[in-house]
Parts: sequence; structure tokens; C-alpha cells
Amino acid sequence: MSRHIGIVGVSPEGATLFYREIARQASDMLSPTEQPRITLHNEPLALYIDAIRKNDWVRVGDLLRRSADIVQRAGAELCVTPDNAVQHAIPLAEANSTIPWIAMTDLVASAIARDSRKQVGVIGTKLVTRSSTYQTPLGLKGIQVVLPEDREVDQLEEIIYGELIYGDCRPESRLAIYGIIESLARRGCDGVILGCSEAPMVVTAETSMIPIYDPGMILAAAAVRRAAGLPAVIS
Repeated sequence: MSRHIGIVGVSPEGATLFYREIARQASDMLSPTEQPRITLHNEPLALYIDAIRKNDWVRVGDLLRRSADIVQRAGAELCVTPDNAVQHAIPLAEANSTIPWIAMTDLVASAIARDSRKQVGVIGTKLVTRSSTYQTPLGLKGIQVVLPEDREVDQLEEIIYGELIYGDCRPESRLAIYGIIESLARRGCDGVILGCSEAPMVVTAETSMIPIYDPGMILAAAAVRRAAGLPAVIS
């Protein structure tokens, strides 16, 4: 029997997609008798948004830790969160934790490096695109991160907070996201990171003109491998 995976949800839509992705990855990798147990818990999304907008990362870490404690009491032996915006707070949540966390950004950087990408774009909220969330781990591997233009970031912010977190995406918003990815491709990107846990509702390998890197998919694979007693990263 594989180990018990705890999911700390932030965005309900993103957590739902991630739960399904873990189940899919487990079915692909493991036999029916080896499937891991999965427990998901989330605090209200509004609490996270308020803390992030106030730049209160201690509060974000506390919220993550609260959910981690709950999934641990349910039996979880490792913990993950698919939300890009809160990755900076994982060390705060992990402090003094009795179960390990698997962080997402280094896994994404390793996947991109394995594919020998030189320049990748990232789409997401202002916090993700304008912070070191992906720039630092990719920069350490010699990979340049190309960011959307300011007006494109504003557009993404409106679409994510106004539609995607509610499980919705208007046709014009969908086209706008595709247009931003095409712009990144024209600027020399040979891949794009979907730095928003709800983005896979809109962007797929079939709809993107350049290869996509879905952090939730990469994290799900790592969590299933770790639960099965295998290395989280394929060398």
C-alpha cells in the first residue's frame, strides 16, 4: 500500500483539478492495490487572498499549516499544495512539521532543464509573474524566464480572479490567454509555465503553440512517486 498523500487546497478549482490529476497519475503508475489514500483540506480562499494582498506571508504560512495539520491527523504522510501563489510560504508551513512537504517550483525547473529549454514564459497572477517564484529556480539552471507585458499581466489578473477561480472562462478571455502565449512564443520562448492552478481548464498541449509545463501535473506525478517509495524526480 502506498503512503497517504495530503493535499492543502487554496483555490477550490485548482485543488479539484489537482486531486483528479493525482488520481490519474496513480492509475497510470500503480496497480489498483497500490493506490495511495488522499486527503484534501482547504481554508477559505478569501483568507489567502486577503493575506497575500497584505503581504502577510506569516499568515499564509499559518493557513497552510492549519490544513496540513488536519490532513496529517487524517493519516497523511506527506503534504503538497498545487497553488503557485503560496509556494513562498511552504517553508513557513513546513517549520516544525512532522510530515514532509514537496515543493513545486524546483520540480518544474528540473522538468524544463531536462527538456533543454533555454527560454520559457510564465502566465499567472501578478504575484507569480512578477516575483521570484519561478525566476530563481530556473535562473539557477541557466534558463531565462520571459514575463508577459504589463498590460497582459493586468489582463491575466482580471481573468484569474474574476473568472478562473470560479471555474469559469469567457470565450474572449480564453482567446486573450492564447494570445498572450503566442506573444511569448514570438519573443523567443520555447515553452510556457502555466503558473496558475486553474489554467489547465483553458490551456492544453493541443491549444498552445509552444510546449506547456503544468506545475500541478508535475507535482502530482512527484507526489505519487514519493508515495510509492520512488524518487520524486525522474533522473
